[in-house]
Amino acid sequence: MPPQLPRVAIIGRPNVGKSTLFNRICGHRRALVGDEPGMTRDRLYAPALWLGKPFEVVDTGGMIPFEKDLIASEILRQAQVAIEEASQLILVVDARQGIVPLDEELVHLLRRTGKPLSLAVNKVDLAQHSSLAGEFHRLGVPDIFPLSAEHALGVDDLLEHITKDFPTSSETPEGPESTPRGDSRTGPTTINVGIIGRPNVGKSTLLNNLLEQERSIVSPLPGTTRDAVDAEFERDGRRFRLIDTAGIRRKGKTNLLAEKLSVIQARKHLERSDVALLMLDGPEGLTALDAHIGGYAHESRRSVIIVVNKWDAVKNGNANDYYQAIRRRMKFLDYAPILFISALRRQKLADLLETIAEVAEARKLRVATSEMNQFLKELDFERAPTPASKPTRVYYLTQGGVAPPVFVAFTNRAGKLHFSFERFLENRIRERFGFLGTPIVIKARQSR
Repeated sequence: MPPQLPRVAIIGRPNVGKSTLFNRICGHRRALVGDEPGMTRDRLYAPALWLGKPFEVVDTGGMIPFEKDLIASEILRQAQVAIEEASQLILVVDARQGIVPLDEELVHLLRRTGKPLSLAVNKVDLAQHSSLAGEFHRLGVPDIFPLSAEHALGVDDLLEHITKDFPTSSETPEGPESTPRGDSRTGPTTINVGIIGRPNVGKSTLLNNLLEQERSIVSPLPGTTRDAVDAEFERDGRRFRLIDTAGIRRKGKTNLLAEKLSVIQARKHLERSDVALLMLDGPEGLTALDAHIGGYAHESRRSVIIVVNKWDAVKNGNANDYYQAIRRRMKFLDYAPILFISALRRQKLADLLETIAEVAEARKLRVATSEMNQFLKELDFERAPTPASKPTRVYYLTQGGVAPPVFVAFTNRAGKLHFSFERFLENRIRERFGFLGTPIVIKARQSR
């Protein structure tokens, strides 16, 4: 494993611009940003680099000490974990609002940690507004930096200060967008696993129990997770990156801006996954929204595993009946294996990881052209459904790509294959070569 990078935690009360600063430092739009308070809830990690010095930056939710509301207290607890892990702390305040009592409470709280503390006076968007930072000297923090995270003004001075003692490295830090795949020099290949599903099916519980630590806030309230939470771990020589996404609802059911953005981000982060875990709620049964979300995964050409969670809470549950119901309602995902687990009680989690590894391997499987055409010779086309006018014949079949597997079929007809014939060919390929959990793409070319 690579050495631990220095970690910088961004702290502050709600709506002072923490996520905007986080996105600015890590160099891409990783955290949700909006005018509503409470956009960020879980702690988010991202690699960053400043003048050849790699480090890790952590975004936290808006802290409100002594607040008894469930979500607010969980945000506070997540932020406290980030503070304990960090080697540098940045407290973000709002220059336009001036000092508020909550800023003073947070300064007092952070000082007691004994860790280096910098004060980022945000929303100083014009040079003539720099005087607004003067009032913040009375908080007693010596290192004060007026800046505008939105317009990238003054951020370089802050970064130069917090990284002054960080070691310089010639290597770019590893991050979600830059991790090489399949490079033996970096150790085992990372399998990117997106956890998707409607709200409250247990996505965050699964992430926390696979990691064996609390990275995502878990509560009975729908819509608790908003940002996608990335977390890596290694098990049995395999490296996994889990991406816990917000619960996806239908458009008409999302009212707050944060919820609308989180659903958009969930679909966007699905594109970063190799394998999508489509989570269903066992006691509630299969819903139309589950099938709708499964359609997103199928259309994005991700490999898919259907995970029926909370199976321990299903009274007199018949797994075979449930299995058949899923197959009837989600015929388009007939290639996806189905597992019955309990994320809360950690039941069948080892089986789940093993299946993820198998599906990820199948996604990259390449079949030699010679082997593919030997298979083609043995194929019984008399069983294939074809249009009566001109039966389809496949003369040559080769694999053109992986992840997902793409096959090119040279036939006696112009245009796309008939749907039923394409399904016949896909099913025969699966019977012979496997491709567990992975969509197969078949492109037709007329043989000349």
